[in-house]
Amino acid sequence: MGLRIYYGGTFDPVHNGHLAIARAARDALNLPIRLLPAADPPHRPAPGASAEQRCRMLQLALADETGLLLDRHELERAARHPQRPSYTVDTLTELRQAFGADTPLAWLVGADSLMSLATWHRWQDLFGLAHFIVAERPGSSLPQVVEGVLGQALHGRWTDQPQDLEGAAAGRVLRLHQPLRSESASEVRARIAAGGPWQPLVPPAVVDYIAGQRLYGC
Repeated sequence: MGLRIYYGGTFDPVHNGHLAIARAARDALNLPIRLLPAADPPHRPAPGASAEQRCRMLQLALADETGLLLDRHELERAARHPQRPSYTVDTLTELRQAFGADTPLAWLVGADSLMSLATWHRWQDLFGLAHFIVAERPGSSLPQVVEGVLGQALHGRWTDQPQDLEGAAAGRVLRLHQPLRSESASEVRARIAAGGPWQPLVPPAVVDYIAGQRLYGC
């Protein structure tokens, strides 16, 4: 089985920056990207929208996107285990069990998420479960700016060659040179709450959903 790529996040709400990262990974690797909304992220405050609302927004955003797929894995696990936090290491462990030890798996993240990786639950175990694909802002040089214990853990894992992810089941870190986008979910929520212009930051179908559901103080 070939490489499978997952893009996890709260998507609270999904915005154009999320889609830009997913499209860039899809185009660079010529593979589908599975966007996987978190049910109960333990490392940040509770989302502003429910899991099902965030899932619906993703579904709307991806409706006309070729090769970008919604994956409900974490939501389905939360339904089975409602008191269990949504940890990436648990998701990747389950995916590894489902697809076998030899199937290449990759987890797509933005550069900011990579920089905070050492705060994730059992973060050092992640490299044995999957590759990472990092959306790097143009002009940055991640291997040089990542320091400390995280820098040590990433040493020798970096690559600029997508084909390197096919040669092993896990453990490499691919730099994805991503066009600069300024959107963030926190900015979208803040603009909505303040009555500022937020609609250009999210897909049109998501604009309509947020307004219809009166999310984030809309």
